[in-house]
Amino acid sequence: MRVNMGVIGCGAMAATMMQALYAAGMRFPTLTFLVPQGSAERVRDRIGTWQEGDTCPTVVTTYDAFMAARPDIVVECASQQAVTMYGADVLAAGVPLVLASVGALADDDVRTSLQRAASFGGTRYLVAPGAIGALDVLVAARLSGLREVIYHSRKPPQAWRGTLAEQKMSLDTLSVPEVFFDGTARAAALDYPKNANVAAAIALAGVGFEKTRVRLIADPGITGNIHEIVFDSGCTTVSIRLEGRASPDNPRTSQTAGYSLARLVINHVTCEVI
Repeated sequence: MRVNMGVIGCGAMAATMMQALYAAGMRFPTLTFLVPQGSAERVRDRIGTWQEGDTCPTVVTTYDAFMAARPDIVVECASQQAVTMYGADVLAAGVPLVLASVGALADDDVRTSLQRAASFGGTRYLVAPGAIGALDVLVAARLSGLREVIYHSRKPPQAWRGTLAEQKMSLDTLSVPEVFFDGTARAAALDYPKNANVAAAIALAGVGFEKTRVRLIADPGITGNIHEIVFDSGCTTVSIRLEGRASPDNPRTSQTAGYSLARLVINHVTCEVI
């Protein structure tokens, strides 16, 4: 399996994705990473061992240089800001785009911009489920009449550092689980852009951003990230619990998210839906 690929960002999620793709037999005639200027040297050091055969990954810091590599597919695994900055331009150029920072779609203007650009470019963007699974049954349940969707995201306190959670509690002294956010999926995705992309994916698959209820929980008694979805519909009542392993490089990132991106790239290349 061979494909020219562009990747926006190169953190823990991108590293997991690339490991999975290489293990699955993927090869890249061109592989280009778009990163901020200040990160370029660090990223070059990180990907130095990713060379396969005659192909050497390239790191660039401008959009024009990135698209000059003529990628067949672009994977965003950087941030909601990156989706806003580059997503519409990639799609308008006719290149399919895989989104990890799904929370960006909670902004209706961003979502509309991507939809119009995809239509103009004759392509589409793909929403990665990320750390969560079973979105297929959620979509099916929606077609039968979906009455309620509740999502709980439970992570260790250190996973919430650098977020608004620090203003609501002392993460260092927390001794029992504490719910610090209880609201809509839209508010969760916009207020916690690095932690609540799963909430956005669930909202898109189910009853929408306003009707999906989200609780974010800091739990000092766990080491992994726990995701729970409960919903009731005309065809089924479902309760799902997934306990993911956090990336060793970034406790806010589930390893499953990188594998989720890899699956979408493989589906695109093989024209199979798995």
